[in-house]
Amino acid sequence: MTARQSLDAIVTALQLRVDFPEAVMAETRALLAAPGIDDPSLVDRTALPFVTIDNAHSKDLDQAVYVAAEGACHLIAYAIADASFYVRPGSALFAECLRRGASYYFPGFSVPMLPRELSEHLVSLNPDGPRRALLFWHALDRDGNVVSTRLERARVQSRAKLSFSQVQQLIDTPAQSPLAGRDFEESLKRLKVVGRQRMQLAAERGLVRYRREEATVTLDGEGLAFSVMEVVRDEVELWNEQVSLLCNAEGGRLLRESNHPSVQPVYRVQGGPDPERLAGLARLTAHVCELEGLPTTPWQWDETTPLSDYLRGLPTGPAGTREDRLARALTRQAMLVNLRSEYSTEPGQHVGVGAEPYARFSAPMRELVGVYLHKEAVELMTGQCPPAEDDERLRAEVVQVANRARETQRKVQNLSNEVVMDRLFTPELSRPKPQRTVFTGTVMGFAGSKVHLKLDVPPLDVKLLLFDLAPAFKGAWLEVAREGACLVAKGTTEPLLRLGQALSVRVQKRDERSRRWVFEPVR
Repeated sequence: MTARQSLDAIVTALQLRVDFPEAVMAETRALLAAPGIDDPSLVDRTALPFVTIDNAHSKDLDQAVYVAAEGACHLIAYAIADASFYVRPGSALFAECLRRGASYYFPGFSVPMLPRELSEHLVSLNPDGPRRALLFWHALDRDGNVVSTRLERARVQSRAKLSFSQVQQLIDTPAQSPLAGRDFEESLKRLKVVGRQRMQLAAERGLVRYRREEATVTLDGEGLAFSVMEVVRDEVELWNEQVSLLCNAEGGRLLRESNHPSVQPVYRVQGGPDPERLAGLARLTAHVCELEGLPTTPWQWDETTPLSDYLRGLPTGPAGTREDRLARALTRQAMLVNLRSEYSTEPGQHVGVGAEPYARFSAPMRELVGVYLHKEAVELMTGQCPPAEDDERLRAEVVQVANRARETQRKVQNLSNEVVMDRLFTPELSRPKPQRTVFTGTVMGFAGSKVHLKLDVPPLDVKLLLFDLAPAFKGAWLEVAREGACLVAKGTTEPLLRLGQALSVRVQKRDERSRRWVFEPVR
């Protein structure tokens, strides 16, 4: 079975439908024939030099941005694809979105929520013609604080589909950039200013920014190819992210403050870390300092210090060094104190983005919630709403579907990871054990009966059972000690394996019953 066939089997097992019913495609064809872009009710903003900024391979372009100076202040225009105009309650398209909930992403391909004729063409903010958009206008003061936000339904024209690296080159070395001199150059330079201002404000609020590191896996012919996503993203991506977060936070605020009884918002909420987990993290870092003989600054965290300040102070390289491995492991442990986010009908804090309230307006072609929120925003602007009881029932269904879709995406990720590991490790079984590849990684944590190891190359997470590790430690009964700072043999205190330690392993076998790979340490 090829890698693609294995991934297709996951699509089937999760009952994800790749094709669309004929009723959905009939509506799609009708929309393509009458796209509504010349709608006289739209405000014409085609003169503004909007651009989209995304990954180079992105096809469903949800957002376009334009930043204008107003003296020492700024005005941000943020256009989001007007999916709710095309996907309306009562239509076959909306019913299909309710069934799917979101787009689902696999290595090398996706199962989209909307037909690609819409999500990658008619609705997407491509630069090949004007498009409909829900437009957010944010007025900022000279420090980047929000003064006001207003909404309008508009017609916009993206000037270019840009990647993060293209914009970063324009900012860093304009003389070498082919974008220099284009009518959107000044807007992108202002994006740098407001992006940095918003990042500074987030830091002052104590927003935690975690080191981002993950494996990018793509289909390569019949196999799978691995690459490392850089830990430090281009600054442009961070600036663009800040504008998106601003839009979602302000959109949530406008809906929450609405006095119209038929406006029914949906929020994304994430509660603060559990106090016991935070106390455990403080104790863990103290044990790490003691075990490793490290100074308390910058390694030990106490609850009087903002977690964001502590994480920013941890060393960041060079890769593979003792300090780098330990910093990455401690960052992972800090991430684990957080609760998962979820969708809710009630507003609440979202600690992951530092906003209250927060509503996901920014992905309407990939998430049912985005379509629904755009509908509510239009009802807020026009005052034309369905009966409140009808919208309440629909909102409850949207929340249920959206949370279920998030769980489905987690299943997609976990099952795809199984395929990736099977393709990577199966060839090892045909070799004599001494000739098998030795994989080195970082011990990222201990949880119950498992050791979590992050391989260096390829950067995958694997789990090692304590039972499987015991032979390497003379058959000792292993247990986690010192708040998760190390492993010891039962009844002893001498560390056998420590958090942040480099550990080399090789494949021992595949346990077919539990569908997991068994590794043994190479000492």
